[in-house]
Amino acid sequence: MNGSISAVSSNGTYSFTKPNRDSVTLVAGLGVEGDVHSGTTVKHRSRMKKDPSQPNLRQVHLIHEELFEEVRAAGFEVTAGQLGENVTTRGIDLLGLPVGTRLRLGAQAVLEVTGLRNPCAQIDDFQKGLLKQVVGRDADGRPDFRAGIMSVVLSGGVVRPGDSITVELPDGPHRPLEIV
Repeated sequence: MNGSISAVSSNGTYSFTKPNRDSVTLVAGLGVEGDVHSGTTVKHRSRMKKDPSQPNLRQVHLIHEELFEEVRAAGFEVTAGQLGENVTTRGIDLLGLPVGTRLRLGAQAVLEVTGLRNPCAQIDDFQKGLLKQVVGRDADGRPDFRAGIMSVVLSGGVVRPGDSITVELPDGPHRPLEIV
């Protein structure tokens, strides 16, 4: 299973959306250079309030571009970067990947998938009703989180729209993604 990068986005200040860029630089152990969520410890405000010493398992946020097509069918208009993601992908079932999957982006960068994004009420502040489109219920009534995945940077490098993404599944039994 391989795909490509549709867009890259970053923002040096806390804001729900992130502007698209021509490229971003991923830095090993930190995240996206110059992005407000970059660092070895948590940078998301809600997590910093609980325990600012927690390791940052949310260095890079990825969303599949196909989600935008799904919510468009429900009457919402969302484009790359508007849900706060750093990397917008195409052609990969991000939500179906197990914990520990490695994603090779472009020529050098390697991410390790840590878990699911925990969508928050800011999504409804962005577009009323959108939260219900990205958090549903599965057949057993459990929450179904569809607002992307989180990862850490193992190897840095510059990534751009159009770069390839190669998926490397972990050895052994696969653990499904959970909220991080």
